[in-house]
Amino acid sequence: MSSTSAETYTPGQPLEKDFESFAAAFLADHCIDCHGETAPEGDLSLHDLGPVDEINAGTWRSIWAQVALKEMPPPDASELEVVDRLQFSDWIVGELSRVMQDKGGFHDHRDPNKGNFVDHELLFGSLPEEIQLVPTSSLARIWRVTPQEHITRLNELINTEPEYDPEKPGLRTHGDVVPTNHGGELKLYFGVDRIIKWQGGTVAYATSVKSVPAILSSARKHGLENYPDFYTVNSAEATQILDVADDIIRYMAEGPLSIAQPYQITDDPASIADKMVGDLRGLPTSLVYSTKVVRPLTPVYDLMKEDGVTDQRVRRAVEFLFEALTYRPPTERESNQYLQIVNESIQKLGKEDGAVLGLSSIFLDRDALFRPELVEYGSSDPHGRVMLQDWELGLAVNHALRYIKPDEALRMAVLEGRMRTRDDVRREVQRMLADDSIRKPRILQFFRDYFDYDLGGYICKDNKALAETGVNARGVAHYRAMFDATASTDRLVELILQEDKDVLKQLLTTDKVVATKNDQVYFGRKRTKEETAAAVAEAKRAADEETKEATAALELAKKELTELEQSMKANPDEETAKKQRELTAKERAVTAAEKNLAALKKQRRDNENHSVAEAELSGPNIFARVSRRSFGAGSMKPERVLATAPEGQRLGILTHPSWLVSHSDAMDNHAILRGRWIRERLLGGGIPDVPITVDAMLPDEPHSTLRERMRVTRETYCWTCHEKMDPLGLPFEMYNHAGLYRTLELDKPVETTGEIIDSGDPELDGEVTDAIEMIQKLAESERAEQVFVRHAFRFWMGRNETLHDAPVLQDAHRAYKESGGSMKALITSLLTSDAFLYRTRSEPGMLAESR
Repeated sequence: MSSTSAETYTPGQPLEKDFESFAAAFLADHCIDCHGETAPEGDLSLHDLGPVDEINAGTWRSIWAQVALKEMPPPDASELEVVDRLQFSDWIVGELSRVMQDKGGFHDHRDPNKGNFVDHELLFGSLPEEIQLVPTSSLARIWRVTPQEHITRLNELINTEPEYDPEKPGLRTHGDVVPTNHGGELKLYFGVDRIIKWQGGTVAYATSVKSVPAILSSARKHGLENYPDFYTVNSAEATQILDVADDIIRYMAEGPLSIAQPYQITDDPASIADKMVGDLRGLPTSLVYSTKVVRPLTPVYDLMKEDGVTDQRVRRAVEFLFEALTYRPPTERESNQYLQIVNESIQKLGKEDGAVLGLSSIFLDRDALFRPELVEYGSSDPHGRVMLQDWELGLAVNHALRYIKPDEALRMAVLEGRMRTRDDVRREVQRMLADDSIRKPRILQFFRDYFDYDLGGYICKDNKALAETGVNARGVAHYRAMFDATASTDRLVELILQEDKDVLKQLLTTDKVVATKNDQVYFGRKRTKEETAAAVAEAKRAADEETKEATAALELAKKELTELEQSMKANPDEETAKKQRELTAKERAVTAAEKNLAALKKQRRDNENHSVAEAELSGPNIFARVSRRSFGAGSMKPERVLATAPEGQRLGILTHPSWLVSHSDAMDNHAILRGRWIRERLLGGGIPDVPITVDAMLPDEPHSTLRERMRVTRETYCWTCHEKMDPLGLPFEMYNHAGLYRTLELDKPVETTGEIIDSGDPELDGEVTDAIEMIQKLAESERAEQVFVRHAFRFWMGRNETLHDAPVLQDAHRAYKESGGSMKALITSLLTSDAFLYRTRSEPGMLAESR
C-alpha cells in the first residue's frame, strides 16, 4: 500500500475509506508480522482487530500514538511513505472521534502534552510533493478566563495597586497578576492596605482578614493548560461567583464598613482600646483600619452613596461594571437589559440589597467569564476563514499579554476602527512590548508553563527524607522557601527578557541567581559524612574558643567591677560623680559580657546545620514580586540579591532548586519526569501513555540509589519508552531532591552520566557526563529552539499545531533567530500570524484537529 506521485493529500481531511480495504490492509502490510496471533511483541495481537468501536477504542488509541510517533511500524521493519502514515493516523482520529462522540469524545490529539505527536521534521523541513497544505486558521471559539486572570480582574475593583516605578521594576505594579500568598494560595484580599493594627498571632490575623480564593478551577499539572476547550463554568462555581460579587460590590460601596464595625476605622488605635478587649484572635473585630480611602471610587460607590435612585446613576454603574468585567463597553441592548435587571431588583428588595443583587448578575455575563472569538460578523475568504476584528481582535491581543483591561490606546484603536488588519495588530503589539510600564504577566506565565518551575511548594515531602537532604524540614520552612524560590525565578526570567537576547539559551545557561538568605543552603553543597564531622569538630573548636574568650572577658569585667566597688567602699570620701559614672559603665560591661556568653551557649544549642557547605551568594540588591501582606509578619519578603551561582555546580534554570524540586517527589528525585521534560520540551519528542497493564512503580529499596532502583525500567517491555527519558533525567542526580548539589548518594559516589538518544539531530546524540554538559549541548541546538517555538505557538494560540501551521512556525523561528533570540520578535510573529488572526466558523471537509 503506497502513495503514487499523482495523488495529493491534505492532512486532516475526512477519509472516505472503510476498514477492510484501508485500515485492515495497512495492519496486514505493516503490523501483523510483529503483532500477529503467535508470540506478539508487547503481548499486543492485532490479527483479529476489527473496526473501531467502544470496546477496542483503547487499542486503537495506542495504535494511533505509535503510528503518529513513528514507533510503529519501526523504521527497520518496512518502508512506510509519509502520506500513508498521515492518512492512517487521520483515519484513526476520525473513527475514534465518531465512535466516542457520545462517550465523552476523543481528545488525545488536542492534548497539549501530545502536541509533539506532529512530526517535527515535517513542520520545519520540506514536505513531500503529495502533501497539500491550506492556509491556516483556528476554530471559532470562546476562551474561559484563567483563575489568575479572573482574580486579577476582580482585584481591580477593590484594590489600588501601585503604579510602575522604573527605579524598582521588580516590585509589584498595577497590571501584575495577583501573586499567591506564602502558603501557595491564590486569594483576593479586602482592604489589607488599610489595616494598621491587629490582635493575635499571624494565623489568627489571617483568619480575621476578609479574603476569597480563586473560584474558577484549573487542572494544575505540568505543562500548558490554558486551551479554550479545557474548561467550562459549572453551577457550583457560578454560585460562588455570585457570593463573591455580593462581597465585592458592598466593599466597592462601603469599604471596610462592609466587613467591620465603624469604631474599627480610626487613625488612632489607642482611642478605641476600650473596644478591643478580650480574646479577639481570629475575629474580624481584632483589626483596626485607617481612615484613608485607597480603594477605587467608582460609579457603584456613587450609586450607593447618594440618596434615591435614578436611571442615569444606575446606568453609569451598570456600564462601568460591565466594562470592568468584560473589558469592552456594553451594547445599547446589553446596557438596557442590565438596567432593567437592577431596577427590578431594587423595586423588590430595596435600594441597597436590590442594587447589589442586580449588579451581581454582570459577574456572570458570558463575556465576564469567557472571551469570545466567534467571528459572527465579517466575510469569509475563499478558504472559509474570517479575520477577527474590532473588540474580538483587540481583546485577543490584550489577552495575549495582559490580565487587566486594555489601556486607553488600545481601547481607542478598537473604538475608532483601527483594529481590523494585520498591520493594526503589529502596531499595538510592538507598542505594548516596548513599554515596560505596561505589565505583561502572560509572557511570564508562558515561561512558568514551559519550564514548570513553580510547583516546588506543592510537592509534599516526607519529613525524614527532607531532613536528610540538609535543608530545614521543620514546620513549613521548606515550602515557604520554595514559594520564595518561584518568585526569585520569576524575577530572573524577567531580567533575561529585559535583555531580550538569546532568551532560551540564556535561561538554560545563565550563571545568575536571584536569591534570598535561605538560598545560601539550597544553592549549597551537601557535605559528606567526613566533611560534616570535620565541620562539627571545627564549629565546636571555634565555639569553645569563643566561649573561653567570652568567659575570660566576663571574669575580667567582674573583677574590674569588684575592684572598683571595693575601692569606693574603702574611700567613701572620694566618691564623686565621675566615680559613679565609672561604676555604672563597669556594671553595664558585666551585663553585656553575661549576655554575650549566654548568646554563645544558646547558639550552640540551636543545632547549626553542618551538613551543608552554604553557597556564598552576594551581589546587588534586587526585588521580586510577592503577595501583599496577608499573614502579618509571616509574609514573604521581596528583598533579594542578584548573585552568581557556584561555578561548576549550576548552569541555568534547570539546575536551580525551584525547577529541581518541582520535578521531584516525596522521597527522592524523579529522574523519569525530568527526562520526559527534556525529551518533550527541548527535543520535541513524544512519549505514549503508560499502558494500564504496567505497574509503574520502582522497588522500595532504602539502601539502593535511585539509578539502581530504576533497573526495572530497563526490562524489554519498558525500555522502549524509558530509553527516551531515563538517560536524560539521570544526569540531574548531581543534585538531591531538595536541589542541593552533591557528590555522594547513600555514601556512594553519585553517578551523573547520561545519554541523548534519537534526538532528531545527530549532532546532539551521544553520551554526557552530567547535567551541565547536557544543558550546554542542548542550549546550542537549533532543534531545541524550534521546539521552544512550538510550545510558544501552543500557549498563544490555545491549541496544538498541525502541519498546516508549518509556515507560521517557520516564520516565528526565523523571526526569533534573525533578531538574535528576541522573545518580542517571536511573540510579534505569532500574534500577527494567520493562526492567531483568522477563525473558521465551520470546517466542511476538514477534521476538527487539523485547524
